[in-house]
Amino acid sequence: MENTMNAKLMNQDQVETMLNHKAPEAMGEAMLDQHTFRQGMANLGAAVNVITTDGGAGQAGFTASAVCSVTDTPPTLLVCLNRSASVFETFKSNQVLCVNTLSSQQQHLSNLFGGKTPMPERFAQGTWSTLLTNAPVLEDALVSFDCEVVQTMSVGSHDVLFCQVKAMKQSYGLNALMYFNRGYCEPLPMC
Repeated sequence: MENTMNAKLMNQDQVETMLNHKAPEAMGEAMLDQHTFRQGMANLGAAVNVITTDGGAGQAGFTASAVCSVTDTPPTLLVCLNRSASVFETFKSNQVLCVNTLSSQQQHLSNLFGGKTPMPERFAQGTWSTLLTNAPVLEDALVSFDCEVVQTMSVGSHDVLFCQVKAMKQSYGLNALMYFNRGYCEPLPMC
């Protein structure tokens, strides 16, 4: 029992040493290259979303996995959007969007909104409605978060859009479409 406890303490000490040690690489003196970073990010599974907007600048949508919760008070999400994307100016001008999380049966919509398909053809697929912001809401999405963009931050090649959720619509009994290791998959329950 005592040996096991000492081993656990030693592991904690090792962890503390690693956390407190500042190697030159950790201090920004050596940058992680883009290829290595992308390889690592391929192992970060994420839900697949179609992000939509509509307003004075027009209707647009794109596929994204770079979406996450920020806080529940007020309910806020973040969405990352490449500034070189063809839809960037439309989203920047409209300042509203809807995060439509796709179900595992909607891979075709991910491909459609992730490619070079003209906007009218993208929105011709699926059934769309609106909630409060007038951003398109995909009727059979796993969940749709209707948002107003309340803050934007530029980081590298992307803008991080902080989006306050104004309304939400949810479907039940569906499984999520996930993106992991550069491919689509769906989560399975673990026993």
